[in-house]
Amino acid sequence: MAGASYRPGVIRTRLYRNGELAKENFDPSEISDHLMDGTCVVWLDLDRPNAEDLALIATEFGLNPLAVEDAVSERQRPKLDHYDDHVFLTLYDVALDQGQPPRAREFAVFAATHYLITVRKSEGSPIDPIIARWDDNAALAKYGVGFLLWGVLDVVIDSYFDAVQVLDDRIEALEDVLFGPGDSGTAVQRESYVLRKNLVQFRRIIVPTREVLNALMRRENDLIAPELMPYYQDVYDHVLRASDSTDALRDLVSTILETHLTIQGNRMNEIMKKVTSWAAIGAVPAVVTGYYGMNVTTLPRSGSDAGGLAAILLMVAAIAGLYAMFKRLDWL
Repeated sequence: MAGASYRPGVIRTRLYRNGELAKENFDPSEISDHLMDGTCVVWLDLDRPNAEDLALIATEFGLNPLAVEDAVSERQRPKLDHYDDHVFLTLYDVALDQGQPPRAREFAVFAATHYLITVRKSEGSPIDPIIARWDDNAALAKYGVGFLLWGVLDVVIDSYFDAVQVLDDRIEALEDVLFGPGDSGTAVQRESYVLRKNLVQFRRIIVPTREVLNALMRRENDLIAPELMPYYQDVYDHVLRASDSTDALRDLVSTILETHLTIQGNRMNEIMKKVTSWAAIGAVPAVVTGYYGMNVTTLPRSGSDAGGLAAILLMVAAIAGLYAMFKRLDWL
C-alpha cells in the first residue's frame, strides 16, 4: 500500500501470523507486504470512510466495483455476494434502549483467504466488542479469516438478543398498564403501535441475516474451516431464536391490542348498564308524579294530604325495588 493516505482515526489494523496475533494498529502501507506472506492474515477496519478511502482500498485489494459501490451506499439489505476471490457481506447490529427507537448500524464486510475488511458506516458502530471476542477465543485464530468473520457475526447476532430483551421488557410494562387500575386510554394503543413498528423493522434485519448465514455455511465455502462449523452453527441457531422471538413478540403485541379493545368494550358495557339502571330508577318519580298530577278525581285520595303521602311511598317502594334488583344483577 505504498503511497496510500488515510484520514487519521479512520483505520485500524491487525496482523495474525501462523495463528498468533503478531501486530496491531500498524501502518496500512505494510499491508501489501504482509499479504504476500502466505502465513499472514490481515484485518483492516474503516470507520465511516469517505469515497476516497474506499477507492484506495478497492485498488489495493482488487475489490469488485459492485461490492465497493454497495459499501458506499447506505441502507443496503443484509446480503452475501460472491466474487472471484472474495465475498461481500452487508450486516446490521441493533441498539435498542428503553423508550428509544431502534438504531440499526450498518457493516460492510469484505472477506478473502488472507484478509478481512470491515467498513462501519454508522456512528457508534461497535468494534471493541468484536476485538474482545477475538481475544477471548485466541485459540481459534489458527483458522484464519473464518475465525475473524465468526467474531464479527457473533457480536452482531448477540445485539439481536439484547434488543429482543428490551422489547420483551417493554411488552411486560405494557401488560401492567393494560391490567392496571384506571383507564389506559390511548396509551396502550400508542405503545402497541410503536412496538409493532419496532418489531417489523427488526424483522426486516433478522430474516435476511438468517439467509446470509445459511449461505455462508455451505460446505463449498472455503473461507470457513470444518473445525469452525460448530461455531457458525451456534451463531445460526442464535439468529433463528431471535427470529422466532421476534415473531412471538409481534403476536403478543397483537394479542395485547385485541385484549385492550375487549376490555374497553366490557368497560363500556358496564357503564351502559349503570346508566340504564339509574335512568330506570330516575324514571319512577317522573311516572308517579306525572300520574298523580293528572286532573282526574278518581285517583285514591286525590287532592288530599293522604294522596301525596301515598305517591311518595309508592315512589320510594318502586325505587328501592329497582335498586335491589339492579344490585342483584350486578348492574350497580
